[in-house]
Amino acid sequence: MECAAKGLAAEPCAGGVADRRCGSCGAVAYCSRAHQIIHWRVHKEECERFAEQMRRVNLLSQFPFTFLEPPTLNHELPSTRFFFLQTIKLHEKGLWKSECICGSDVASAKDLSIAAEWNLQSSLCPCTEPENPVPAVLASWEDYYQWRSLPLHSPVAVLLHWPLTLYHCLQLYRLQTSKYDGQDTLCIHYLGPEKELLQLATFGELRALFPGVQIHIELVGPEVPKSRDGEVVNISRYARCSDESCCCKSSVGSEDSSCTAVRLKLWKGFYHERCSDIMKDSKPHLIVAPNAGVAAYSSWMPTIEIIRQTGIPAIFTDFCEEAAYLASCCISSITGQPLKIPVGVTNGEEHWKS
Repeated sequence: MECAAKGLAAEPCAGGVADRRCGSCGAVAYCSRAHQIIHWRVHKEECERFAEQMRRVNLLSQFPFTFLEPPTLNHELPSTRFFFLQTIKLHEKGLWKSECICGSDVASAKDLSIAAEWNLQSSLCPCTEPENPVPAVLASWEDYYQWRSLPLHSPVAVLLHWPLTLYHCLQLYRLQTSKYDGQDTLCIHYLGPEKELLQLATFGELRALFPGVQIHIELVGPEVPKSRDGEVVNISRYARCSDESCCCKSSVGSEDSSCTAVRLKLWKGFYHERCSDIMKDSKPHLIVAPNAGVAAYSSWMPTIEIIRQTGIPAIFTDFCEEAAYLASCCISSITGQPLKIPVGVTNGEEHWKS
């Protein structure tokens, strides 16, 4: 861990590891007591907030992401994710190809096929219709695994967080409004897709989460390949498992596009650049921006202003709680209004704001 006062103090950091942590929050560390004192004028404004975040560390590191155990020191392994995928024999296979730095680059991807498979046994992945109707609310990953009859060691949560993020956003939205109440068609504007463009097959799980509902998703972002701008992708089945005898294989060649449960349309560009064109054919019930990085990218500012003008509810997520806090400050400063849904923790890893 790097000394939090690095660059603020005239004296260079003491050698070795910054192992002197703040006694109140434990979130920042220092190389010496002198640097801790110097940094206090900055840290005192954030210490209480960090302390609250640190109290939720166990919640954020719990199942199902704890199976990503750090590898033993081995310079031949480029990343923890690489080690994990190698261990479960999924490295560069099927839907897992983009889960490692060795995998496909979204910008150069020519094929955003929905035909990719789980490369897992049927007992480890949701390749067929659920055995039971979806519960009224799936409050946790454990609830989801139990409903889908999956063992807790299945790694599918690594990929299913895209459709489950949409599910939880819609649950939050329904708590705030009655505009969507089990309608036959549900429209979502999904902003800033990147790696999920190579994992579109996982969105087929929305068929199980919203049975009988036609779901239209507009995927809008600069990472959409130019050659795919305007393309429509229909998903009428679940991603398949690796068992040749599984009943999920019986649907080969039988997909009926007229019965498609999930329709995805790709738009290249920033939302504030394409919004007027998209709105002509698709006015959403909800706008969702997963893992947005609002505070890190200035390009979100005009998009947030456009969303404010439309009056359509929007939910943003970020990769950590502090990023969500900083993003909420940005959003509030642009809209001039407090968030209707405060920053919170859900889904084991995501943080929500609206």
